[in-house]
Amino acid sequence: MIVGSLLALMGFLLAITMGMAADRFDRRRSIVLEEANAIGTTYLRAGYLPEPASLEVQDLLREYVPLRIIAGDPGDISERIARASQIHKELWSIAEELARNNPESEVLALFIESLNQTIDLHETRIVAGIYSRVPHTILVLLIAGSLLTLAAMGYNSGLMQRRSSATAVLMIIVLGAVISLVVDIDRPQGGFLIVDQTPLIDLQEQIGPPGLSKTP
Repeated sequence: MIVGSLLALMGFLLAITMGMAADRFDRRRSIVLEEANAIGTTYLRAGYLPEPASLEVQDLLREYVPLRIIAGDPGDISERIARASQIHKELWSIAEELARNNPESEVLALFIESLNQTIDLHETRIVAGIYSRVPHTILVLLIAGSLLTLAAMGYNSGLMQRRSSATAVLMIIVLGAVISLVVDIDRPQGGFLIVDQTPLIDLQEQIGPPGLSKTP
């Protein structure tokens, strides 16, 4: 009865933890799509701005998109975030200057709206990707609970003199695989399961590489 209760409790904890990790993973994936749409809208609306602001904004966005693509080995994340924040300041400076000269422009208001959404999604994605994780306490509880459950199964098998090596190995593999999967899903920068970057990659192909408008 005790072993059965421990197994049921472990199954319950694993299901809850997997649900938490999966929800966070889906949220990160949806933010990538939202960010790609926001950047694309900002890029298109920048075409309505007067020159040279239009070209400056589009060039900055072409440089910005590769910084937001986190696939494979992304390198130093802190450097990417710092450069992205610097681009935000440059874009906002351009928007402020235009707003002073054209305070009643509806087109400019639409551009500022999409730019503001782009900047907000940058911070949202940082929080979801770096700080929104399954609490370490739960992971420690899973590992400790797995060890306790396996120890109880071994002790019970010794008392009943019914040892099954295959069952023990199978339980170790299953529990280890599920916990490893939870950790892998919860760490989007590495591992086997990574957040799909296709929306941002497609956007980069549509708007072109950095410095495109400067090419003679």
